[in-house]
Amino acid sequence: MTGVMKQLVAVSLAAVLAAAAFAASAGAKPTGEFAQFAQCEYENPEVTDCLYTVTSGGSIGIGTKTIPLVNPITLEGSYAYEEMWLRGGTNGVTLSKTPQPVPGGIKGVTAPGSWPKAVQEWWNEGIETGLTGVNATIELAGPTKGITNVTLSTENLLFEEGTGLGLPVKIHLENALLGSNCYFGSKAEPIQLDLTTGSSGELTGTPGEISFNGSFTIFTLKGLRLVDETFDVQAVDGCGGIFAEYVDPLVDSIFGTPAAAPENRITFEGKLQDASAEAVFKSGP
Repeated sequence: MTGVMKQLVAVSLAAVLAAAAFAASAGAKPTGEFAQFAQCEYENPEVTDCLYTVTSGGSIGIGTKTIPLVNPITLEGSYAYEEMWLRGGTNGVTLSKTPQPVPGGIKGVTAPGSWPKAVQEWWNEGIETGLTGVNATIELAGPTKGITNVTLSTENLLFEEGTGLGLPVKIHLENALLGSNCYFGSKAEPIQLDLTTGSSGELTGTPGEISFNGSFTIFTLKGLRLVDETFDVQAVDGCGGIFAEYVDPLVDSIFGTPAAAPENRITFEGKLQDASAEAVFKSGP
């Protein structure tokens, strides 16, 4: 092999190794204090920040019902600082679908006498056999991957003014009698939550306590409280499957819906973390 050929082979081999090294780096998951940002688009040059939020408390009030948020809800994704739209988690799980038990469920709720006899028997038999527990799950009403219709303003969060987090959602009621398509809100007509760390009606939020990691590449808001008392909730839809025309009005009577602001209210309590996308990318092995 001539000297020129050896040089060409060496250059080609170096290029292949460099490409392989880049591919390995690009596919690597973040580690250490950045591990929770794994679903961020940190390889996207347009992205400046990665977001990870955990709601560990609070409640949502729909009409006359108040549902404590007892199971953690996560919100994750990324954004470009000059934009207001959140890019969803790369796995499509931007807002986790976390069921929350509805106090009392439908225990003791018997079928109205105006229902057809067969429908009354179906419902009452279900209640008698213990199918009374109901879960409520807050779900995003829109895209969950790529650019979503979730809005974010870290400035508003920090300065306790305006909408810090805008979430268009639907609320899924889950129970064997209610079926799998029982919702308040829909993709076409979502419930718009305009969450603030400031004041909303009689509710007051707070950004909590801000702290930074040693390299100032992650900031954390601990004790964050987001509130909203300005949203409307329309009548429920799709409950009871083929018997929805009977069950929907019954569910509305339980929740006191439709309900306009300020009858509805929500409080999210937890922690928010924001990291430099570049630092997240570099943390990979």
